[in-house]
Amino acid sequence: MKRILLFGSTGSIGRNVLDIVAKNPDKFRVELLSCHSNVRLLIEQAKTFKVSAVHLSDHAAAETVRQALPASTRIFVGNAAFAETIREIDADLVVNAIVGAAGLEVSYHALAAGKTLALANKESLVAGGELLKQVCRQTGAQIIPIDSEHSAVFQCLQAGRRNEVEKIILTASGGPFRNRPKETFGSITIEEALKHPNWSMGAKITIDSATMINKCLEVIEAHFLFDVTPEQIDVVIHPESVIHSMVQFCDGSVIAQLSPPDMRLPIAYALQFPERLATNLPRADFGQLRSLHFEPVDNERFPAIALAYKVLRMGGLAALTLNAANEIAVAAFLAGRIKLPDIYAVVDKMVIESITISKPSLTELLEADGQVRKRTEELIASETFGWWKG
Repeated sequence: MKRILLFGSTGSIGRNVLDIVAKNPDKFRVELLSCHSNVRLLIEQAKTFKVSAVHLSDHAAAETVRQALPASTRIFVGNAAFAETIREIDADLVVNAIVGAAGLEVSYHALAAGKTLALANKESLVAGGELLKQVCRQTGAQIIPIDSEHSAVFQCLQAGRRNEVEKIILTASGGPFRNRPKETFGSITIEEALKHPNWSMGAKITIDSATMINKCLEVIEAHFLFDVTPEQIDVVIHPESVIHSMVQFCDGSVIAQLSPPDMRLPIAYALQFPERLATNLPRADFGQLRSLHFEPVDNERFPAIALAYKVLRMGGLAALTLNAANEIAVAAFLAGRIKLPDIYAVVDKMVIESITISKPSLTELLEADGQVRKRTEELIASETFGWWKG
């Protein structure tokens, strides 16, 4: 039985992880649950799964949780407790389902403790890829991706050796605006942007999919996760979201991973790896599917993909800057403060201003992240905001 620490248990990925665990009580036990703000749901989950510990972001909620759970339940609070939590609770697997750069600390401390990390938090590798890979080399810890695209690549790589990989091909649905005229993007409403054609996800990642910055982040993540050059990573539009990604090997063979779009499949694969977990998840029906479609990315409509390669060429803290600025810009869009195309402009301007730190520590990365967020807020609030439209 695998013992699991689940960070981000109240989000969509976390809830799907618990769905898999609930269906396989003989294979998995959750030792810890963690959330940012949905304390009520966390308490329900903790009671259902009888966990030995919980982690909270908010100190003010600790007493509420303490009164609701058995006295034996350990309660950890704040980001400063991540290292202690991971170190002190015995577990085989750390699942990082936190949204945004807040997940970087969890990834770092899990790998530093030599724990296997099941990673749904792509921002960890975007913001701190070099540092996390260095820690992996030092401790021998392994990262197993949960993102559907990177899980697909990870699965395809089992068909060959890493030195035989010629190219990684990430697929993208194109989101809700794949065929929408670019000149109308300024009128896109929040409600329209939150309607993804294939996936049900949280608000932030759904907006990232609409702008295709999600795919930009995935290109950067793939570079670090699979030790490939930017030139070895391609992106192709695949509207059906049935092929989740492909790997082309040196002999010309292309191995693809196919399944109906359901996040529980890559989650189940990560939880049970290196074995496969028998599930009752939907199967691909090729008699009904009939055809699959592909098309190149329209870089004029979706400039985010080109931004990924720009950031990787720049190095330094460009990727961290991109991620932090995007989180602030997405929040501003969801608050009605900026338009959807403004997200690109804000992020690009911040990336141009990014700095370089040689082999940054976790503390330096976190400090830089905070500074980028502050500067991005100032940019959006400034009277000169919107100069690029002129």
